[in-house]
Amino acid sequence: MIWPLLFTLQAVCASMSHAMQHYPAAWGHYDVCKSQIYTEEGLAWDYMACQPEATDMTKYLRVALDPPNITCGDPPETYCALENPYMCNNECDATTKELAHPPELMFDFEGRNPTTFWQSSSWKKYPKPLQVNLTLSWNKTIELTDDIVLTFESGRPEQMVLEKSLDYGRTWTPYQFYATDCLDAFTMEPKTANDLTQRTLLDIICTEDYSRGYVWKNDKTVRFEIKDRFALFAGPRLHNMASLYGQLDTTKNLRDFFTITDLRIKLLKPATGATMVDENNLSRYFYAISDIKVQGRCKCNLHANSCVFDKGKLGCECEHNTTGPDCSRCKRHYHGRAWSVGSYLPIPKGTANICKYISISYVGTWQARVCDNAMLRCQNGGSCHHHQRCHCSPGFTGVLCERARCQGPGECDDQLSGRASFHHPPISRQLALTLVVLPVSVVLPNAAHVLLSSPLTRTNRIPFLFRRLCNHA
Repeated sequence: MIWPLLFTLQAVCASMSHAMQHYPAAWGHYDVCKSQIYTEEGLAWDYMACQPEATDMTKYLRVALDPPNITCGDPPETYCALENPYMCNNECDATTKELAHPPELMFDFEGRNPTTFWQSSSWKKYPKPLQVNLTLSWNKTIELTDDIVLTFESGRPEQMVLEKSLDYGRTWTPYQFYATDCLDAFTMEPKTANDLTQRTLLDIICTEDYSRGYVWKNDKTVRFEIKDRFALFAGPRLHNMASLYGQLDTTKNLRDFFTITDLRIKLLKPATGATMVDENNLSRYFYAISDIKVQGRCKCNLHANSCVFDKGKLGCECEHNTTGPDCSRCKRHYHGRAWSVGSYLPIPKGTANICKYISISYVGTWQARVCDNAMLRCQNGGSCHHHQRCHCSPGFTGVLCERARCQGPGECDDQLSGRASFHHPPISRQLALTLVVLPVSVVLPNAAHVLLSSPLTRTNRIPFLFRRLCNHA
């Protein structure tokens, strides 16, 4: 009877070991924002850094072409194959669904036969350059998690630039240059992603790896290598994600490098397949893209684990008392601590850096105070309790434990016996009270109601004058 149990345990251990090899514990998926824990004071929330799962971001983008009339089919046109100038049986007609090639076909489901693709008009205005800008916009900051991959149905362009924007298309910076001859096209030495190091990871390079060849199917993709850059810190198989997260946490430029709001693909020169352009058959030269892949996640500053697409717009479902499309500010009344981005460290839970509620406490009959460990410290050995009251040492009293307890006769007897004096305060104290209550009533309209209905106020039996002033305020 024991052998089946042993074999079962062995299988379970093997499967767990296999899973840990592919998903190391150090990865820290950061998919939970908070969980309940038991403390000495009962149930409490334990907050953690969190982020949405990576997904296909092309489902949420808008695409724009410049020039806007660059798509083929208006008027209808016949194209020839680049590799065979006599094979001219490809027609593009915008008025016929089966023959049209609009830009949305770059983002549809791939796998259908024949392949769907966007196509530009041909290079009929040669030698004027055939240049096209494809702009992909999300109206939201996103973080890239995998390679950007473009699949061309025609030959890959001989010159191309991939650009990014971090401010919704107002300014642009290059991500990478692509050319058959980097020196000739961009006066840059050719490099590959494998030439990058940890010190040069942010360098903008020109590569010749994706601009040559037009016959074979494997030669139709163009990549921007995100994972090769990740691997410089996380290792070839990305098993040491803790190292990468540590770098992303401490190096702002590194995190910004993989963050975008828009991408722009600048197609500068189509594939020609030869050193000279055949001016007698310009219908061979055009751009055609069948698929674009952009894998990433909403940027939520580690304050949300989900992102929703509502009314045509992406937005984080913020936790940690934050708000905004990117969870980039504290909610109203939660400015007890300045807003801060979450932290991946320490692995695996990170640090939530939650926004804290502003807690205002009215202590004593005539004074309103909030104690803390910075500006309003409890004095004479007192301790601040939940930023609401000071627990004073024996022999001291007051809002901040600032005065010694009365030990003599007279009015001190009332304080020692716990009874409050009911004589009316002097005019100066009435004026001070008014100056305290009025600003509070402006900021917190229900402050007077809370003040009068709280157990603390009822216990202290606030005089009628205090009630009247609060009501008027």
